[in-house]
Amino acid sequence: MDVNTYRIMIRLNPWIENIHVWQEFAMSRLPDNYIPRIVSPRLEKDKVILITGPRQSGKSTLAWKILSNSDRPFIYVNCEEYLLRELCGSAALFMDEMERLAPGAQGFFFEEAQHLPEAGLFLKGLVDLKSGKQIMVTGSSSFHLLAKTRESLAGRAQRHVLLSFGARELVPDSVSATIKEMKARDIFSTLMLFGGYPEVFLSMDKEEVLGRLVEAFVLRDASDLYMIRNPGAFRKLMDLAASQTANLVNYSNLAENIGVSVNTTAQYLNILEESHIIRMLPPFAGGKRAEITSTPKLYFMDNGVRNYLFGGFTYPANRADSGALTENLIFTELCKRINPLTENIHFWRSSSGAEVDFVLQKQGRLIAMEVKAGAMKKPLISRSLRSFISAYNPDAAYVLNSTLNLSMTVENTAIRFVPFHLFHEQKLHEPYS
Repeated sequence: MDVNTYRIMIRLNPWIENIHVWQEFAMSRLPDNYIPRIVSPRLEKDKVILITGPRQSGKSTLAWKILSNSDRPFIYVNCEEYLLRELCGSAALFMDEMERLAPGAQGFFFEEAQHLPEAGLFLKGLVDLKSGKQIMVTGSSSFHLLAKTRESLAGRAQRHVLLSFGARELVPDSVSATIKEMKARDIFSTLMLFGGYPEVFLSMDKEEVLGRLVEAFVLRDASDLYMIRNPGAFRKLMDLAASQTANLVNYSNLAENIGVSVNTTAQYLNILEESHIIRMLPPFAGGKRAEITSTPKLYFMDNGVRNYLFGGFTYPANRADSGALTENLIFTELCKRINPLTENIHFWRSSSGAEVDFVLQKQGRLIAMEVKAGAMKKPLISRSLRSFISAYNPDAAYVLNSTLNLSMTVENTAIRFVPFHLFHEQKLHEPYS
């Protein structure tokens, strides 16, 4: 190890020169107002814990929270450092250097691992050395990191996606029922307008922080990491996508408006999706005739990012896009709750125009879900929801709204009217039992 690399390692790992400062060092990496996350990976020997997610979603904070519970230190490697990337060129040589530098380390923490030229092969090499070390890895860009690790780490990694804060993580439990409900209302309103990125949510100047976040993605990630040749068109696509939240994707129309080909438009959308900025929601195809079966709908993974790009931060009651905004927030809450390995989210639309906003599918069982942005004084079942119930007999259906809270039954399907701010309390898996 050369002198400069050694200096960087000591700067990043001051405990190497004094092992007794490890706990203090690890705890110092956590914010004073740490909010526990639902995602909580468990470290294992000779296995990679891979945490991906969007920029600034709290991946490093979660990693340090896990590592701070360890009595023995972890070697921290910031993969954005050029000399440390060179150090990670060979798993065997890296391990040899670390055994000489800090033989008592329990494992390694590689941050922003997408910057490693051969991340997958390097991490695979570390696991295959069977050193008994634990390995924590974070990365902002699944587009690059997962592509580099998907095959190499088969059977060698636990993969976790950490998105921005969801209501279940933010609504307090150790308060009275009244305070809890009032807090839930405030939190839902904040998530609706400003989203749940940790720095944004905890900031007193949310719009400024959101601006920095969006511009960092456009100017740094898009131009540097993804090598996008036309960042202006890419940014314009983000703006247009935000204006079409919760709508069917029209690739040709988007391409025409931003002045690039349909293939380039599809590539840009794929980058946005793999970077957890947007998500394409596929239609539910249940084998019935006259259903839309191919065109997806577009949602943003954070309402704050969407509002920064289009719509602004006016209170929903005073804006024309309140329906799309509410639907988008419910979608992000669903994404933070389901297990993508066992559950799927779709929307349903017939060629005649009947539509159900979300269909949750697990092992052949279904939950239908409609989002009604306005207040409801009495239970009303839309024709679209009735059509879906008649066709598919779902296990349950939810009608999410701003006021009504009650249950009823239609054609043997339990219908639950739930206010938005109470949605986080719903046990969606109950119909599956």
